[in-house]
Amino acid sequence: MDVLYFAWVRERIGLPKERVETSAETVRDLVAELVAREERYEAAFADLSALRVAVDQELSDFDAPLGDAREVAFFPPMTGG
Repeated sequence: MDVLYFAWVRERIGLPKERVETSAETVRDLVAELVAREERYEAAFADLSALRVAVDQELSDFDAPLGDAREVAFFPPMTGG
């Protein structure tokens, strides 16, 4: 699956996007797999309340099942102005 990172999440991880082989059942499981990789992921996902997630371009939550998802995107909350 493709995992996309936006804004400061991308800055902390150092990648805008990567292809990930995963056995994760939920977004939260995917985050746990990523955090176990390296410290940069741990820094990016340290506070999940400061992040939003989209699964196949639909806003989701961290307990959302991944099923046959092809894309997961992580980004900070958007603000208007």
